[in-house]
Amino acid sequence: MRIELNGRAIETDATTLAELMQEQQIDPRTVATALNGEFVPRTRYASQRLEAGNQLEILSPMQGG
Repeated sequence: MRIELNGRAIETDATTLAELMQEQQIDPRTVATALNGEFVPRTRYASQRLEAGNQLEILSPMQGG
């Protein structure tokens, strides 16, 4: 299926957010996510289903000043 990840279209076989993170080699402990503009808590990564056309943002927190 085709989804948008951080502004770019990708093809994936993942059906959940957790599967996508594993597929993309993203450590779920170090990121924040939003699916179609809505925050997704880490506790829902394994159950959050993905659908074709979803827009997903996966961001790493940054420090600085």
